Amino acid sequence: MIAVDTNILVYAFREDSDRHDRARAAVEGLVHSGRQWALTWPTVHEFMAVTTRPGIFDPPSPVTDVMTTLSGLAATGTVRFLSETSDHLTILAELLTAADVRGPKVHDARIAAICVGHGVTELWSADRDFSYFPRLRVKNPLVETS
Repeated sequence: MIAVDTNILVYAFREDSDRHDRARAAVEGLVHSGRQWALTWPTVHEFMAVTTRPGIFDPPSPVTDVMTTLSGLAATGTVRFLSETSDHLTILAELLTAADVRGPKVHDARIAAICVGHGVTELWSADRDFSYFPRLRVKNPLVETS
């Protein structure tokens, strides 16, 4: 199963993003594939925080638009919303220790641990910080590969 990170969702949602077209096509491809894919709850919350923040976007996205988008994704029936598993603390500790992660990267470790705990095979992200967690395969769907 593929999980999608915050930055890909933001680019797909915000039409003023220079990566909008490619990100939207990637997310729509998942939605229309008929396969299960995932969003972690921390990703959902970060997506809401980033898109509605005036310091990041001018104008920021209205909360109603953000919620409509998330509800629309949920209604497709193909997206799963993932939260911490019963062994989350163990997985998180392993990821943090193996990569000597601390500070702001702990947020990424949390997302990685949720993905690992649910058997996610690939995380789509444009964030290089996920390279700290080799247990999770990361792909940037915005970069063309030959």
